[in-house]
Amino acid sequence: MQNYDICLAWNWEHDTDFVQVLESSCQSQRLSLLQITPSTLNAAVESLAAGQINFTCFLDRASDVDERFLPILEWAARKSKYWINPYRLARRAWDKALMDQKFQYAGLSTPISFVIPAYGDEPFIRPVDLEKLGDCFAIKPAHGGGGQGVVVQATCWDQVLAARQEYPADRYLLQAHIIPDQLDSRPAWFRVIYCDGDIFPCWWHPKTHIYTPITESEERLYGLGALRTIAAAIHEISCLTLFSTEIALTPDARFTIIDHVNDPIDLRLQSKTPDGIPDDIVKAIANKMASLARAYEHFTQDNG
Repeated sequence: MQNYDICLAWNWEHDTDFVQVLESSCQSQRLSLLQITPSTLNAAVESLAAGQINFTCFLDRASDVDERFLPILEWAARKSKYWINPYRLARRAWDKALMDQKFQYAGLSTPISFVIPAYGDEPFIRPVDLEKLGDCFAIKPAHGGGGQGVVVQATCWDQVLAARQEYPADRYLLQAHIIPDQLDSRPAWFRVIYCDGDIFPCWWHPKTHIYTPITESEERLYGLGALRTIAAAIHEISCLTLFSTEIALTPDARFTIIDHVNDPIDLRLQSKTPDGIPDDIVKAIANKMASLARAYEHFTQDNG
């Protein structure tokens, strides 16, 4: 049997650079990496079922958009020693409506919002009081990412009725539009990446989507340490090892969570695309993934 320290399931062409970075991290720590892609999927499923290959740590970046990878997940649930963002936890975190409720219960600040039932469950619903959301609001399907199905600046109930039919099996979140404060002439809008206890807070421009790491002096000057506290709290709620979240600081000094839990996160390199993640952060994530695999491999050996 061929034993691999870490298995990465991936199917997005823009993950190529991250895969190379992860390969380098594994090589530097003398770890073996198994890649499962659409072209190798069938062979991998057969080899796992036959007991010809095995892996310790699993990172899934494919099944959220391709159900053909589900047999790999089923094997990982039974046999792998550590799963980064297990499917059952990831599925729960993908539900924006559920996360919004859990965040509010935990005392985290989120925009004023309403949860609308799925069109397939309740085709006809009564209008909600949209005045509570302000002059404009966002309409978001409870599941999905990359802005799919999102209406950013809605203004009327007819837009809600039309939007909820786009994904009739999904609930929708109506979310008040947030205007951020300005800090040193830039919008106080942030993306925070959490990776197994390591937290990377970044400025994130809501129009250009460009990341700029927050410096230690900026964190002290503007009191941005709360971003780390919020990310740690989201980890406690979601139980995910790797995710990002979008947070805005409002003029009334509230750190408000705009986009709850992003998983899987976009790991394109900023050196290759302007709105990618800074390269050093991607490398730190890859190193952490490799370190987790090494830790669980040693744990298995020590307790074998």
